Amino acid sequence: MALNTRIWMTGSLDWFALINGEEVFLGRREVPAPLDEGDAWTNEIGDMFKVIDGEVTIMGKTDPPKKYW
Repeated sequence: MALNTRIWMTGSLDWFALINGEEVFLGRREVPAPLDEGDAWTNEIGDMFKVIDGEVTIMGKTDPPKKYW
């Protein structure tokens, strides 16, 4: 599968994507690697994403996941 969304990782291991001309924070460890069709995840601030037709798509917003230490 070819991914049509431009994504990159910063030196602090944060994943970002260019979605609809905007730089969007995808997450850190919660981002599946490698990305494949149908992959879905929620980042630490509650943004939900899914790969649909080779594009990373914002699916909405939810309560951030709880962290258990």
